[in-house]
Amino acid sequence: MEFTKGTCEEFVEVLASKAPVPGGGGASALVGAIGTALGNMVGSLTLGKKKYADVQDDIIALKAKADALQAELLGLVQKDAEMFEPLSKAYGLPKETEEEKAEKARVMEAALKDACSVPVEIMEKICEAIELHQEFAAKGTAIAISDVGVGVACCRAALLGASLNVFINTKSMTDRTYAEAINQKCEAMIDKYVALADQIFADVRARF
Repeated sequence: MEFTKGTCEEFVEVLASKAPVPGGGGASALVGAIGTALGNMVGSLTLGKKKYADVQDDIIALKAKADALQAELLGLVQKDAEMFEPLSKAYGLPKETEEEKAEKARVMEAALKDACSVPVEIMEKICEAIELHQEFAAKGTAIAISDVGVGVACCRAALLGASLNVFINTKSMTDRTYAEAINQKCEAMIDKYVALADQIFADVRARF
């Protein structure tokens, strides 16, 4: 199933079911895409406005970046599901004999790293989206500034949501050097971009 090709109702229904995918990673990617689109909408509403003639080229460039991020985040909804399924199957592998235990451990470690890679990528894309919101807030039409606030709030939630899907997987890894490197990378993104998202939201709120 291509999760982003169905209706919103279908996505929510399968998300609420006991099916292993989509889960928190895919949901975070979708929320990130929605947040990005809200900032992008402000750009769309700014195009062609005489009042904002001096930033038209900037808005066009911002919208191109937002278009690309939206598409990438939607693609990551599906990719997250595809990468998680092998991990969900690995948990069910037998471990009666020493050979089976060793094979399960090998498969689990590889599946954990694969499953972890997508939410890390989701986080990276959302960090880029938060930076775009800062520019949309500064240069976009004031009549839709609230949508920048909503968009960056969505991106903030998506960033934190994706991070949990990293940390739950790194916790189970036996390669602790690899796991800690991933954890540090994600913590750095959280520290920088949650603060930036909060600043953008506060700046938007102060304009009402």
